[in-house]
Amino acid sequence: MKEKQSDEDDKGAKDVTLSPASATDGTAMPPVVDAAIFQVELDKLRLREKAHTHEGDAIAAARRKLPMVKVPATIPLVGERGAVTLLDAFEGRRQLIAYYFMWYTGKPAPEQCEGCTWVTSQVHELSYVHSRDATFAVFCQGPYEESARYRDFMGWEMPWYSAKDSLNMLLDSPKRPGRMHLVCYLRQGSNVFETYWTTIRGVEAMDNNYRLLDLTVYGRQETWEDSPAGWPQGDIMDTLRSNGRPRAQWSRLKAGYSDDLGTNQTSKQSKHDDCCH
Repeated sequence: MKEKQSDEDDKGAKDVTLSPASATDGTAMPPVVDAAIFQVELDKLRLREKAHTHEGDAIAAARRKLPMVKVPATIPLVGERGAVTLLDAFEGRRQLIAYYFMWYTGKPAPEQCEGCTWVTSQVHELSYVHSRDATFAVFCQGPYEESARYRDFMGWEMPWYSAKDSLNMLLDSPKRPGRMHLVCYLRQGSNVFETYWTTIRGVEAMDNNYRLLDLTVYGRQETWEDSPAGWPQGDIMDTLRSNGRPRAQWSRLKAGYSDDLGTNQTSKQSKHDDCCH
């Protein structure tokens, strides 16, 4: 690969050949250059990063200008205190962000959704969300008692509800019950409106691990990425599952927490192919 420094950076610059390198274990690596050439290349990328950030700002502005649709505030949910409504899930705040957690009823913990476990595991400190008059909650698509045991096993503390009996109203077409969704709502008094929803890769809004990995030289190390030849790559399940379980479960088991969901079933160590694609 040949790269030439710009005239602005060095009027007398010569063509520089960048030769690939490799680690002692044979893994491909980027070319090795001096600090000046590295900074030139980084500065080029920084221009694209800034344009990407500004485009993201513009998209967010367009999202804020979307119209909204009224939904029944009395749609039933089940929480830790029993039957509640969609309106109750706001907890008195004006906005609600609901994550619709996929659930495999009757299945043991190792067979629950690795993608939903991945993104939900990254939602901890909610005071910043609350400061903007917004509540974050999980609307599980399975029964409350069974799924709440999973929440407790995983150590999650966000509000948790079962939306199982109301999915046809909450995830009406083109949304699809049985798939992960993020849905945003607005409350005006006792009236509730849906303002935005997304699914599949859109739920990466809850993620920070992949955002950090995107900054590294090998990225997410998944086969769909446009990476140089020789870069380590594998299936997304290599990240989300480990030894037959959603990866985040292992630290909980090591800490002594029970994964018993009361299902009386043993794991078949399956994976869910439509979970994250």
